[in-house]
Amino acid sequence: MPSPGLEISADAIYRHVAEDVFAPRPETDIGLELEWITSLPQDRARRITLTEAEELTALSAELPAGSSLSIEPGGQLELATTPFESAAEVCDAAATDLFVLDQRCRARDVELIALGVDPLKAPQRIVVHPRYQAMEAYFAQSSAAGRTMMCNTASIQLNIGFGGRQNLSRRWHTAHLLGPFLIATFANSPFELGRPSGWVSTRMRTWWSVDSSRTAPPIRFGRDPVEVWADYALDARVMMVRASDTRYVPLGESMTFRQWLEHGHDLGWPTVDDFAYHLTTLFPPVRPRGWFELRVLDALPTPFWHIAVAVTTALLADADLEDALHRATSPSAGLWIDSARSGLAHPALQRTAADCFELAIESLQRNHADSATVALASRYLDHFIRRGRCPADDRLDAWRRDGRLHPPPESPLPLEEMESAWV
Repeated sequence: MPSPGLEISADAIYRHVAEDVFAPRPETDIGLELEWITSLPQDRARRITLTEAEELTALSAELPAGSSLSIEPGGQLELATTPFESAAEVCDAAATDLFVLDQRCRARDVELIALGVDPLKAPQRIVVHPRYQAMEAYFAQSSAAGRTMMCNTASIQLNIGFGGRQNLSRRWHTAHLLGPFLIATFANSPFELGRPSGWVSTRMRTWWSVDSSRTAPPIRFGRDPVEVWADYALDARVMMVRASDTRYVPLGESMTFRQWLEHGHDLGWPTVDDFAYHLTTLFPPVRPRGWFELRVLDALPTPFWHIAVAVTTALLADADLEDALHRATSPSAGLWIDSARSGLAHPALQRTAADCFELAIESLQRNHADSATVALASRYLDHFIRRGRCPADDRLDAWRRDGRLHPPPESPLPLEEMESAWV
C-alpha cells in the first residue's frame, strides 16, 4: 500500500526485478494451468453461479495429483498443477486430475468447454472481490474488451523455469519468437456472442484490444531481459491503487508507474510492494515471475493441450535448436495480430509452424519422449499444419454444417488411448 512520502527510486525497481522476478529457480520446474469455459447444457444462455462454481472448486482436496482449482471472474474454472521436472509428468498430473474434475462436473450437469472464448454468453462477472471490481471499472473506461477478457476467455498457461542463468536470456527471446506461431497453430476461439468473430483466436483479439501498455509483447532483441521487463513495467499504466486491504481504487487518469514514482499521487507514493502488485496486473504474452509464464495458448481439448505443452517445452528447453528456431521463425517474426486473425491460413505462419513442429518432433525423439506423444504431434502436423488449418477451423466447419457453437463433450482419455481415439 502507498506511503505518505517518497521511499523508493527507479534503481530499487531494477534491483527488485533482478533479484526477485528473475531470481534463479530450479532448472527443471514445469507447471501447467488449464482453464475452461463453464456451460450448463440444459440452458446454454445461463451462466454458472458463484455457489455452483465454489461447489466444484471445493473438490481440490480430492484431486489425486495435487492440482488446485480456482474460479476466474466469469465462472471459468482453472486447474493448476504443482511443478514437475518434465512435460510428460506435468501432463500426466493434469490429465489425472482433469479426469476427476470432469466426472464431478458431469455429475452436477456442468460442462467444461475447451474454447478460448465463450461462444454464446455476454460477459458477466460472478466473482466478487475488490481486485476484480477495480479491474472491471478500470477497463470499462476504454472499451468492453476488458470485461470480455476477464469473464469470457479461457487459456492454457505453461510455466517453465529459466533454465539457470545461462539459459535465461535464450529462453526469454525464444519464447517471444515462438509467440505468433503458437497463437496461430493452436487458435481455438472463432466465436463470440453466437456467431463467428472473423478471428481464429478471438481470445487473443480481446487481449490486443485491452490497454496495450500491459498486454503488448515487451520484447526488444539484444537487450537484457531484466532491463526490458523493468522498463516495460515502469511504462505501463497503473490500473489500481490498493488503499487498504478492502479498498482498491481504479485510476481514471492515465498514469504510468514511472510517473507515479516521480510525481506521487493523492493516494500516496509507491512502495516496492506496490510495484510487485503492479506486476500482477500486467498481461503480456510472456511474463517473468520467477519462471516464464507463456500466455499465448487458447483453451484446447484433449489431446491437443498435451501436444501444445510437449511441443512448446521441447522448443524452449532444447538449447541445440536455437539457430534453427531463429531461421524457422524469421518469416513470422512480429505477426502477433495476423496470427490471431488468420491462423495458419497466413502462408508465413504456416511455413514457420511446419518447420517448428518438425524441429520439436526431432527433439522429442532425440530426448526419448514417449511414442504416443511423438505420434500425436506428428498427426497434428499432418492434420492441421500441412493443411493450413488450426482447431478453430474445425469448429467453424461444424458451425457451418449444423450451427453448433459448443464442441461435443468428451471425457479425458489416458495418453495411450488418445491416438486411436482422435479421428
